[in-house]
Amino acid sequence: MMNTLAQTLQKFTSDTEAAESASQNQTSHSDAQNIIKELDRGIVEKGRKQPKRRYLGASSLGDPCSRKLQYRYMNQEVDEGKEFPAQTLRIFGLGHVIEDMMIMYFRDAGFDLRTEKGGEQFGFETANGEVKGHIDGVICGGPLHMRYPMLWECKSANTRKFSEFVRKGVAEANPVYAAQVALYQAYMELTENPCVFTVLNKNTSEIYIELVPFNAELAQATSDKAVNIIKATKANEMLPRVAQNDDYFICKYCEFRNTCWSKKEGAA
Repeated sequence: MMNTLAQTLQKFTSDTEAAESASQNQTSHSDAQNIIKELDRGIVEKGRKQPKRRYLGASSLGDPCSRKLQYRYMNQEVDEGKEFPAQTLRIFGLGHVIEDMMIMYFRDAGFDLRTEKGGEQFGFETANGEVKGHIDGVICGGPLHMRYPMLWECKSANTRKFSEFVRKGVAEANPVYAAQVALYQAYMELTENPCVFTVLNKNTSEIYIELVPFNAELAQATSDKAVNIIKATKANEMLPRVAQNDDYFICKYCEFRNTCWSKKEGAA
């Protein structure tokens, strides 16, 4: 009888301790999730406080949809629910950290990589300041017998996208980046030597480097696109949509999808 009572008490104690432990674990998990929510909230709020661009960003002019670029140039509010979430903003932030790492690697290897002039990031503006670009850097010399100076552009990618750069090259893997490089080379007057296009794999830390020669035709076409966007906007005209209906894959993920397709064609 005594053994049975002791066993019952022991089981009750074990069950109570297990229940308390489960409750503590649940509370701990809930607290952890609340911390993450607060971090996300802070990241998003900081993003909202960033000043809006009052110009066309040269880095995005390779986008196939001129109308989307026009909305950005007009500072059109993005559709409800289309703001960058905290995770996306963290990815952007990680890209800046990786760029700083790559700058250190190049300099440690003996390359004269310059990223600033007069304390400010290298860049350019044209069309009375309506188009601006900020480059990652210029390699002015180094341990290898190569022709300098060379534009330096740095990107990061996951393994899937990194593999595309390796297999296809930047022109096919990411036409937006290719247009960015061509335009930067043109306006920074770095057309004689190739751009050192650098990609770091965020999953494996592998490095891909492509020497991209200047593409004058692409640079001119990209520059012309910027002029068309500015002219149309000042004339209070909307450029044509990139597709015939809003289920086109580019439109599906556009931050202006609802705004764009709720307007009559041609209306500003």
